[in-house]
Amino acid sequence: MPGLLRTIASRAAPVLRAHAVSQRASIYTKPAKGKAGPVESAIGLGAFSLAILGPSGWILAHLEDYKKRESLQSQV
Repeated sequence: MPGLLRTIASRAAPVLRAHAVSQRASIYTKPAKGKAGPVESAIGLGAFSLAILGPSGWILAHLEDYKKRESLQSQV
């Protein structure tokens, strides 16, 4: 079994690497035309913080509800 996986990986690796190289060709390395201002930076930081911390905060805020729902399902 390990030999089979090694064979598959050795044949798939060059194909996957070739695809990644073709995608990398469209990346621009020039500096930005204009600097982002403090308001734009604050909005971006706030949006990313909300996107990352929002769902986990929602779960923690409703943890007791989830516990109650789980105990009700185990009684049925």
